[in-house]
Amino acid sequence: MAEALLGSFLAAKLVEKGNVWVSDKSSERTGIMKSNFGVNVAENNLEVVENSEIVFLCVKPQDMDLVLDEISIGANEKQIFVSIAAGVKLEKLKAKLNAKIVRVMPNTPCLVGEAMSVITFGEKVNDEDRKVIFDLLNSAGKTLELKEELMDAVTAVSGSGPAFFAYLIDSLAKAGEKEGLSREQAILLAEQTALGTAKLLLEKNISPGELSEMVSSPGGTTIAGREILEKSDVAEILKKTVAAAAARSRELGK
Repeated sequence: MAEALLGSFLAAKLVEKGNVWVSDKSSERTGIMKSNFGVNVAENNLEVVENSEIVFLCVKPQDMDLVLDEISIGANEKQIFVSIAAGVKLEKLKAKLNAKIVRVMPNTPCLVGEAMSVITFGEKVNDEDRKVIFDLLNSAGKTLELKEELMDAVTAVSGSGPAFFAYLIDSLAKAGEKEGLSREQAILLAEQTALGTAKLLLEKNISPGELSEMVSSPGGTTIAGREILEKSDVAEILKKTVAAAAARSRELGK
């Protein structure tokens, strides 16, 4: 995720590679980032903090305490720390960092510049800081500001969502294979249809329900399929899926 975000920041020319410092417990990963982006590699996390105005904490929730203990001594009130760790609340970050705090939940489509990032700001963040962070994140896709109490739901819907959509796309393709399509043909049809559907909804500003009705001619093939789908428990399964992911996000934040 750190590499994907950094690639977007550099491509948009929002930062200069010579001003970027990275660290990772894997020297292989930092070597790749240095090779791909030409950025500076630090010997440890504290060195990154000491050389940065904005620090992105792209670590797993279970690793956050260790990282915060390492870097807290180098943080100052002028710096902005942006955490993308699922479930880790602003309160926890503020307790360790004497700085401006931002919490973000991006998702993996940032790898192709189509991230959905949701952001919540700590009270020390001013309007100028907000614009800087929005500009950075918008370079990787779309950004929405919400209250922190909604972050667990956000994590479940958009953070984990790509995995859920991938499962549904794969299932649709497998159904196509049973009807005679090759695997390659079925995957292309399912993936491009998913992409086109999302773009249509976003760019034409229509609701999913409206689009469903647009595609459904009376007595046609879509209606026949929808009857099966709508009589099934798919909607209930998706509710349980999102609820489980949200619950796990809350657990990780404890």
